[in-house]
Amino acid sequence: MRIGIVGATGMVGRVIMDILEKETILFDLYLSASNRSIGKEIFFKGKSYKIIGINELILKKPNIVLFSAGSKISKNWAKKFSNIGSFVIDNSSAWRMDPEKKLIIPEVNDFLLKKKDKIISNPNCSTIQLVMVLHPLHKIFSIDRVIVSTYQSVTGTGKKALDQLEEEKSKGFSNKKIYPYPIHQNVIPQCDNFTNNGYTLEEMKLINETKKIMNDNNISITATSVRVPVIGGHSESVNITFKKNININYIKEILMKTKGIVVQDKPENNIYPMPIFSHGKDEVFVGRIRMDNSYLNSINIWIVSDNLRKGSATNAIQIAKFLIKKKYV
Repeated sequence: MRIGIVGATGMVGRVIMDILEKETILFDLYLSASNRSIGKEIFFKGKSYKIIGINELILKKPNIVLFSAGSKISKNWAKKFSNIGSFVIDNSSAWRMDPEKKLIIPEVNDFLLKKKDKIISNPNCSTIQLVMVLHPLHKIFSIDRVIVSTYQSVTGTGKKALDQLEEEKSKGFSNKKIYPYPIHQNVIPQCDNFTNNGYTLEEMKLINETKKIMNDNNISITATSVRVPVIGGHSESVNITFKKNININYIKEILMKTKGIVVQDKPENNIYPMPIFSHGKDEVFVGRIRMDNSYLNSINIWIVSDNLRKGSATNAIQIAKFLIKKKYV
């Protein structure tokens, strides 16, 4: 088994390596990154690996390539790898809405994957944790409408955004702003660029990707995405309206039985999900589950997950393990 990582020195690439280090699957690892990183050494399982260029990586003919280097790189290289037989699992938005590409959350729709699916898209981080909760409830009660507000970690923007936060914390300012405003002790109601309809790209990803994964364009979804000075993960306040009569205790029971979800819902004891506890974990945490008394068959729920783990690296590795399990590789 030959596994390649494109974007190995980035935040998601590093987390992918952290997770792979605990895997018992036997594989040869090849690490690729930008030209400025070529030749650098990274230690993995007690062994030193040199960063190679993507041109050299393709010559290794990897069985699986995990892409975490942005849409431009994915658009330029994913098909080149798939043409030599590699499975490409892409963390960027490059292929997500391509009707010929599968958008996969293993707990939800890995059954869609076939051996011919050489380019597989990893959904947006905030979409993954949202759909993990929506999907099991939709199967039972049929969702009519979703209103979601996300509170997203600076790690979702990458290392430079984290550097801005840290510099502002230590110095009170930063000369290398990734955001249009300071992020320390601030919240910015903008994740990614604005589109012509007034929504940001991040908000449109939430809307469109959720419908694609759940295979239901009739669900009404609206979203607001906010950047917050947090490191441990993304949080979401979600209001869901169902088409069928609901029972709040049954909803909690469904979520408690859903693989990959941890229910933390004892508000009387101040127990609810928070990024400080989700950091470094692979699960999606849900709490503050309660009826919306202002609208029929509606609930409010709070969802938290580490965006670098289940929101990116963990989900990608789960897809890779599915391909191996099905002996597609």
